[in-house]
Amino acid sequence: MIASLPMYDRPALRAAHDRFWAALDLGLARTDPDDLWAHWHDPELLFSQTCGLPYALGLHKHLTLLGTPDFDLPGCPPGYYNSVLVTRGAETRSEMAAFADAAVAYNQSHSQSGWGALYSYAAARGVRFSNLIGTGGHTASVQALLEGRVDLACVDAHTFRLICRDTPDAKSLRVLDHTPPTPGTPFVTALPDRAGGLRAKLRAAIAGLSTEDRATLCLHRLADVSHAAYLALPIPPDP
Repeated sequence: MIASLPMYDRPALRAAHDRFWAALDLGLARTDPDDLWAHWHDPELLFSQTCGLPYALGLHKHLTLLGTPDFDLPGCPPGYYNSVLVTRGAETRSEMAAFADAAVAYNQSHSQSGWGALYSYAAARGVRFSNLIGTGGHTASVQALLEGRVDLACVDAHTFRLICRDTPDAKSLRVLDHTPPTPGTPFVTALPDRAGGLRAKLRAAIAGLSTEDRATLCLHRLADVSHAAYLALPIPPDP
């Protein structure tokens, strides 16, 4: 069996995540998979975390939903999150239509927070971007914005909050808007007969977080976001 906690594992969070992992008491070392798709498709996957869009795209066929972390993001129901549309502080454009031909960063084509949310937000306003740039990750999107290589980026709001903590320059960026809330990054297992016990361990580990670790991780509770809510996510075209 294998297990991992691949989402949001920034260096500043590693010690708190290690303590959270120990509290989960899975009896397995935490792995850092290079190939997430292979990792999520492993039939021996005991515990992991994925993004809502890959789950909707097909992971739901062989992974069991355990629950969704609630990061207590403003304007979002428990277990939901959204993205921030970010530009540089000196940027004068504020409407999406003005960025149609600009360099726009997305992290990955299968990311809800970095691409699905951006596509849906723009499409609802009749905007189609002509110069999309894949960066590979939210941190890289922010860095591209700071370096002037892109003019707009769509970043997971929880990730952006974490980036602003340890990247002082990021505080100079301007948030244009927030995308509508969608189901957050769920905890999953490929072993459905273990799901009940894993949910109990998750709830106990989250409830047992110290005040300091809870503040570090912004992890408040395990929310019960339905399987149907994930499958209702609009599937964006490939960028």
